[in-house]
Amino acid sequence: MSYGQGGPQSQWDPWKPQSQQRWSSGGSDQTPDWAALAEASETRNKRRRVLFIGGGAIATVAVGAAVAMAVVSANGDNNASGRPGNLPASASIPSDSANPAPSFEPTSAPPPLDPKDFISSAKKDTAPLSAEILFPGTQLTMGETVYKKGPTADTTKCASAAQGTLPKVLTANGCTRVLRVSYIKDGVAVTVGVAVFDTEAQATKAKGQADKQSIVRSLSGKGVKSFCNSAICRSTTNAYGRYAYFTIAGFTNGKNVTTKDTKVFSTGNDLAEFTFRQIRRRGEAQASAAANG
Repeated sequence: MSYGQGGPQSQWDPWKPQSQQRWSSGGSDQTPDWAALAEASETRNKRRRVLFIGGGAIATVAVGAAVAMAVVSANGDNNASGRPGNLPASASIPSDSANPAPSFEPTSAPPPLDPKDFISSAKKDTAPLSAEILFPGTQLTMGETVYKKGPTADTTKCASAAQGTLPKVLTANGCTRVLRVSYIKDGVAVTVGVAVFDTEAQATKAKGQADKQSIVRSLSGKGVKSFCNSAICRSTTNAYGRYAYFTIAGFTNGKNVTTKDTKVFSTGNDLAEFTFRQIRRRGEAQASAAANG
């Protein structure tokens, strides 16, 4: 067996650095086998990529394992109970019962003053009183109706301001004063009489004893003609607090009032309602003054 030029030549291994590269025996110029060299280089590059990828995966697994070990160590046997570290057991933590919240005595605001209390007896009802105070101004408006104010009167002789059975009722129950005022609208006139007593009980009793013949005497003058002196008129009776109040309404031309004369009825009702409001306002004003005083 003969060998090529240069003596015996070992088989070339691309993975052995000391091995010699085999040359083609096809020619005397010993030209390298470029195809073989390219194939060997490609093989080496692939192997390096495999090694690099495998090494990175191993490194990632190692880092993950290290983190997991750190987490386990932070939550290990040193704090197996699950409570925050270095805190006392729950039995040793002070409870709220050791420092109870301060207690206060229950308090309540005083009840508001009742306005009616101030108009139910002469002892509390001390505000100034007159027909002009109770019925101020020159006219009265109720809804869309305007009544022109006529004369006023004020007397301590209660019987003189009444007729029929009313004088006896007022006297028997201790009436101390009667205030009167008249209003007129389109030929219909009305007189309101307010009888004053010392107590609510007296006023309530006087209202209960009054009958259909218990009538306040009409008041004329200042543009109001005489009315209800002989003709049939419509009257009302009410009481609030220590006040009993009466109305008489009719035509200024002397015509009798019938149930069909709604204007007369509405006039009497309007003045009775206004009188009630004025007495109630009197109580409210005195209650407010007492509360703020």
